[in-house]
Amino acid sequence: MSILRTLARDFQFLFPANKHGQERLRWFVLTLQAILVPITLSRTSNLLRAIETLFGVDIAQWRYYTFMASVKLPWEAIWERLWQAIPSPLADGRLVLALDDSINPKTGKKIFACQRTFDHAAKCNQSRWPWAQTLVTVGLLKPIHGRWSCLPLAFAFYLRRETVSRGCLRVRGKAVVFADKFTQAVALIARVGGFFRQAPVLVVTDSWFGNNGLFKPLRKRLGKRVQLLSRLRVNAALYALPTPAPGKAGRPRKYGERLGSAADMAAAMRSQARTFTLHVYGALREVVAAERVVMLKTLRCPVRVVWVYRRTQWVALMSTDLTLSVEQIIEYYAARWKIEAGYREIKQEIGSAYTQTRNPDAVTNHLHFCLVATTITWLYAAHSNHAPIRRYASENTTEFAFADVRRSLARHLGREGFGIDCAEVANPQRKPLIATVMRLVA
Repeated sequence: MSILRTLARDFQFLFPANKHGQERLRWFVLTLQAILVPITLSRTSNLLRAIETLFGVDIAQWRYYTFMASVKLPWEAIWERLWQAIPSPLADGRLVLALDDSINPKTGKKIFACQRTFDHAAKCNQSRWPWAQTLVTVGLLKPIHGRWSCLPLAFAFYLRRETVSRGCLRVRGKAVVFADKFTQAVALIARVGGFFRQAPVLVVTDSWFGNNGLFKPLRKRLGKRVQLLSRLRVNAALYALPTPAPGKAGRPRKYGERLGSAADMAAAMRSQARTFTLHVYGALREVVAAERVVMLKTLRCPVRVVWVYRRTQWVALMSTDLTLSVEQIIEYYAARWKIEAGYREIKQEIGSAYTQTRNPDAVTNHLHFCLVATTITWLYAAHSNHAPIRRYASENTTEFAFADVRRSLARHLGREGFGIDCAEVANPQRKPLIATVMRLVA
């Protein structure tokens, strides 16, 4: 049985057996299929038209919009079922989680969770303060057919304190309570880590999250099985490991002598650098790097710092897991870029940035649909016997892309369907047009 039919079968048990519950199940699966097939943008109106055209299902507009704003969709159970369906979620015996925040641009002034947000990656012809939603997202970094991929696992809307206090935002009659990004990130990671109870957790993030604002509360929630890997700030103060002084009275020292900043140490460590041959960013590359175990005052613990040297630049990476090798630290941090590529997949290819839904529940449901569709796409690739064919192959790019997986998925849906197309699982009533359209899309 394919992973799609397995998921469709399992989803049935997450919805009530009554009439309304089965109706929500039917529309849930139909909506997923409409998003998965790369034929239209995932605006609510476009999804309704796609369902009517491809599957021959006549749904009143107001009823479908009511469904998209439903408060009874079991998202927590759906996500846990998807996590359970991930084959071999561990990499080198640990759960490698990518953490980052991103903006989801919008145009409507009354869309839930929108605010003026600083975009540090804006181009010269783009606004530095676009009107957008800010998302804090956790994804699983996992090798699939020889390439790293990022499977979305959980998300949260971040709203600044000023937005919460000024906007009088309410969800289901309750006022929105302010929570900073660290608090949201800890809650998301703790939920995922609680599901994979015994697995060591390695959180890979950028320098903004790489401090005790994240690490200390994570240790309180998950214990010592959680570790942190991030980029190190250039001005971070580094200290030598304390040397034991037997027979000396008083409390033992926590830090040794001050070594200087990460920038100072980069110049001093260059003479000790070695060349490593690693598979990073989709190719086999030679990387020049040096490493040393030091005390990091911002985390108040020993860390392994790896300086990666380029022609005229350098990057410092740090890991609280001292068992990680230089090669693993560089490879895991390079794989973190996949969460950035994942944002582009969710916003542009899946189309989360294009919907203009206003209602808080409808906004949340739509984003859930987009992230679930992305995760299912990668699950389909992970459960396939071979990698999808690269449509635009080149000498420099040999890895398959997200779009290649969607085309392969479209062909599968054209042949077999998801499992619940219109009414019965065993006897789907697909419109004959769907197979032709999906073959054209693929």
